[in-house]
Amino acid sequence: MKKLFAAAVLATLCGLGFWLFASPPAQAPEVTFSTLSGKQLQMSELRGKVILVKFWATSCVTCVAQMPDNMDNFNTYHTKGFEVVAVAMQYDPANYVINFVETRKIPFTVALDTRGQVAQAFGDVKLTPTAFLIDKNGKILKRYLGEYDKAEFRRTLEKALAG
Repeated sequence: MKKLFAAAVLATLCGLGFWLFASPPAQAPEVTFSTLSGKQLQMSELRGKVILVKFWATSCVTCVAQMPDNMDNFNTYHTKGFEVVAVAMQYDPANYVINFVETRKIPFTVALDTRGQVAQAFGDVKLTPTAFLIDKNGKILKRYLGEYDKAEFRRTLEKALAG
């Protein structure tokens, strides 16, 4: 117990908070995404699809490096019911996000979280990249933080799409 408390204190001092020890909520929160096109997209509108909600930033090297894989997964699985919503962090300037999306021809939904409400609803996401794979019923299947195993991700995605 003392070790867990010490780790929690250290994580808090480092700005990571207690979320390191909390599992993601069983159900994805009902949030509203503000897309770059100006549309308001409700999480409930995506029910029946498998969704990857990815928190990222243009200044995040790992996020940028993962974008081609995110695009490839979207292009491969979109017709089978897979959606991606890439949520730009509150601190990321909108013009940087727009430029990134336009120059790289990002094919999936990109949203701005200008007040940090979406990140807060998903457990107060602070670190990028953080992603949540959500099943057709809105249940969070898995949370990914940082680098992840691409083959394992695809296996989990394919299983969710088949279910």
